[in-house]
Amino acid sequence: MTPGEVVDRIGGQGGGSFRDALDAAYTLAIRHLDGIGDQRVAHLPAPEAPAPPDGIGFDAALKLANERIVPWISASPGPRYLGYVTGGVTPEALAADWLVSTWDQNVSNAAGSIAADVERRTVAAFGAAFGLASSMHGQFVSGATAANLVCIATAREWAARQSSAPLTVFAGSAHSSILKAMSITGVGRSRLRPVATLAGRTAVDPLALEQALAIHSGGPAVVVASAGEVNTGDFDDLLRVSEICKRHRAWLHVDGAFGLFAAFDSGLRPRLDGIEHADSVTVDLHKWLNVPYDSAIAYTARPDLQREVFSASSAYLGDDPDPLHFTPENSRRFRAFPAWMVLATRGTRGIGEWVGANCRLARQFGEAISATGRFQVLGGIPLNIVSFTPTRGGATARDRFLQRLNAGGETFMTPGQLFGQPTVRAAFSNWTTSAQDLDRIVAAVAASVD
Repeated sequence: MTPGEVVDRIGGQGGGSFRDALDAAYTLAIRHLDGIGDQRVAHLPAPEAPAPPDGIGFDAALKLANERIVPWISASPGPRYLGYVTGGVTPEALAADWLVSTWDQNVSNAAGSIAADVERRTVAAFGAAFGLASSMHGQFVSGATAANLVCIATAREWAARQSSAPLTVFAGSAHSSILKAMSITGVGRSRLRPVATLAGRTAVDPLALEQALAIHSGGPAVVVASAGEVNTGDFDDLLRVSEICKRHRAWLHVDGAFGLFAAFDSGLRPRLDGIEHADSVTVDLHKWLNVPYDSAIAYTARPDLQREVFSASSAYLGDDPDPLHFTPENSRRFRAFPAWMVLATRGTRGIGEWVGANCRLARQFGEAISATGRFQVLGGIPLNIVSFTPTRGGATARDRFLQRLNAGGETFMTPGQLFGQPTVRAAFSNWTTSAQDLDRIVAAVAASVD
């Protein structure tokens, strides 16, 4: 076999060429994408998946996948999937992600490839678009959970230099990943101090936060602020919160997993006033940027402390200020390139167009279901999330409704809990969702109610 033939082969029985494999994958991918607007959005329940056979060859393996896996893949990148906060994928992001897999770069260090510098410049470009301080240092990670972990770990290192007393975290509406980060880092879940929120909202009450920090005498404090709270999309008053943190010498962490993209819409951007004063910031890109999973950025103002936590110096790894020294991962894929491509292709204006459209559709959805008299929207609709509940029947009615809705396959939503009431959450974050999709979603809701 010649060197060229070696390069052109796939390992395993009945391999074939890279071109053959990619052509076959392309056919499956285009079939999925072309029909995604009319597919069942979710499959409840899906059948048991096949175990991977032992070396049946590429053609047979792909045939098995096409028969036993592909038909039950969800249409989560499609326009009517409203569960969690889930983006789709734009054409340029998908093309970039395929190239990322082709290039197979390990962005653990800067030696020998331009990939790490592309990441550095991409992080800086998004930081500027979000309105972060130019001194903020960012690194790509797998998602907002990992980003919150990086930021809380860095804050813990900061706290250790302030006092030997334990760190306390204050928040009005902390995401569950903050508690996970506190547990992993050894801060402990019990060190979270919930702060009252404003009446009828999920945004923290600044007066309550001021009072909580004023009476706190148990060591360093971290304040977790929400820029897009997960139940309603509400924003803490970041400017006031940052001023309070400055007075009380507290570390300000802003969890902006999806809400930071409000910066791309001129009407929403003022909600991020004060973000420039944050000590650390989390943002997910596989949500509202609509790049493939998994992709997020953790920003901190103290990369020196971040490196103290995550440094993995070794003779064979080198000791440059490489990406591996700033996150839990050493080896990782070239996540920055799809984000680079979307920003380069669409620009902040293009991204802002779908952010604004999603928010308008969320409001229209809330108005449509409220008008039926069968549902109540809770917490308002400040961004792209609608939390609603049946007007009668409580948790039992909510569960029956959600089961019927999701089983119908027209749309998919997730359960929630807000102000002590069971809710259904609809999150509009897909770049392709249209008014026609909204009509189908509203019809599906109407058909699923008791």
